[in-house]
Amino acid sequence: MLIRLLRARLRPYGRSVTLLVLLQLVQVLATLLLPMFGAAVIDNGVVKADTDYIWRIGGVMLVVAVAQIACAIGAVNLGSRTSMALGRDLRSAVFRRVLDFSAREVGRFGTPSLITRTVNDVQQVQALAQSAFGIAVSAPIMCVGSVLLALRQDVPLSMFLVAIVVVIAGVFTLVLTRMSPWYALMQQRVDQVNRMLREQITGVRVVRAFVRDTHERERFTRTNAEMTALSLRVARLIAMMLPLVMMVMNTFMVGLIWFGARRIEAGSMQLGSLSAFLSYLGLILMSVVMVTFVFLAAPRARVSAERIQEVLDTEPSVIAPATPVHSGSDVGRLELRAVEFRYPGAEEPVLRDIDLTAGPGETVAILGSTGSGKTTLLNVLLRLFDRTGGSVLVGGVDVRAYDADALSRTIGFVPQKPYLFSGTVASNLRFGSPGATDEELWRALEIVQAREFVERMPGGLDARIAQGGTNLSGGQRQRLSIARTLVRRPDVYLFDDCFSALDYATDAALRAALTPEISGATVVVVAQRVSTVRHADRIVVLDAGRVVGTGTHEELMRHSTTYREIALSQLTSEEAAGAATQP
Repeated sequence: MLIRLLRARLRPYGRSVTLLVLLQLVQVLATLLLPMFGAAVIDNGVVKADTDYIWRIGGVMLVVAVAQIACAIGAVNLGSRTSMALGRDLRSAVFRRVLDFSAREVGRFGTPSLITRTVNDVQQVQALAQSAFGIAVSAPIMCVGSVLLALRQDVPLSMFLVAIVVVIAGVFTLVLTRMSPWYALMQQRVDQVNRMLREQITGVRVVRAFVRDTHERERFTRTNAEMTALSLRVARLIAMMLPLVMMVMNTFMVGLIWFGARRIEAGSMQLGSLSAFLSYLGLILMSVVMVTFVFLAAPRARVSAERIQEVLDTEPSVIAPATPVHSGSDVGRLELRAVEFRYPGAEEPVLRDIDLTAGPGETVAILGSTGSGKTTLLNVLLRLFDRTGGSVLVGGVDVRAYDADALSRTIGFVPQKPYLFSGTVASNLRFGSPGATDEELWRALEIVQAREFVERMPGGLDARIAQGGTNLSGGQRQRLSIARTLVRRPDVYLFDDCFSALDYATDAALRAALTPEISGATVVVVAQRVSTVRHADRIVVLDAGRVVGTGTHEELMRHSTTYREIALSQLTSEEAAGAATQP
């Protein structure tokens, strides 16, 4: 999987990789030639006291050394630039894929895991690529070249170098076989720690409100301890690897010097050849050390590559049409025909046989208890989920045929849980309409009763908003979320129980200002409170994913048992009695 990922993502950088390989080849060739020239200087210059030969070969060695340094610098620079570009492209690819995911795919992976895969896993692959660009070509060639050039100096002594390579390869194989599954577990532990941190940070108020600080601290400590224990296990294995390799190298070096001295004493070998052998042994040692770092990073990078590729290979369940439609013929009209939705693997559908129509200038409310399917219905309308049965039409066109941007421009959605992005008030309001003027922003803020508190904030429209709007109250976040949708001026408004955090006076003032502003649009309001929907043109009552009643407040009070039970549980006895007795 790692090789597949690198091959696919490095294809645009083929020229850079080719140039990098050429630079490393020249560097390695120069490095291998230097010991050979050194042996010649000792045997033919120093031993024979030939000063001219020493100067002549020494000059050649200087040129070779300069070429080696220049190629090494060029290779490192080019390798770093290419690996950074690889990391950038991988992050962009994962991010773009996640943006295409529906809620189903996001739920399958989980937000913390997607963050880890986009940041941490990409860093692991990038780090391996950076190491490999500097080592993957040069180290093996240097190792093999050292053995071959050593054979040219003395065949019997070269068997030591061959034995070194074989033994070290065995050590690498043994260690890496043990490490690979541990790295897979480590990445899972990273996901768990990220998930727990995210839960505790976002839910810190709940934790403190229920005095669960100690429990959460113990839970995090256990997870952190598991990750630490696993990391220590891997670290111990890594710590053993390099000393083990060095012990093998030093043992063979002692044997090499002893055997070489015996051959020199017997006249079978020259001193320069032994010097070259020791230099080649040093090059092999350097190659082994460099390869060690790559091999240590490889198992973790392989696991990370599998996790990245899993995201990239996941096809979104909500697929864009081949020939998208950009607008409908019947502007603002919503129509649901026998809509059914079932979550993957679920035995029963969440929505079944939903029939609903709404047109411009009409306000349709959807009421139901918790878990009745109200928000799921809006998600199907927005095509965050694809229905599993029936049809959903917007403007007379099936939502599956719409271009995603066109559908987003047609439908304005205010979620149940408002979310604001880090930035300014203005940047959040312009999130769906970048070209909106300041006058349009202030107008939207005035409608949602937010102008006063925004004017009090330092900077007004340029006031800073923390991630998630954590520096604002719940009601302020809801009002800014509604204003953000108003700025876009869509044909259809979907309000998902987004007035729940407002006090009665603010709610009443907001609705009074909002109604004339959106009077020409199609409005769908989801709510649990009867007081929120009682003045709607039509109320649709959901129960267990089915439509169990449709009509005005007065009609439903007379004919719908479910609606009447909800109303009686919420309205005062006088309100309920008055509504129930109206003709």
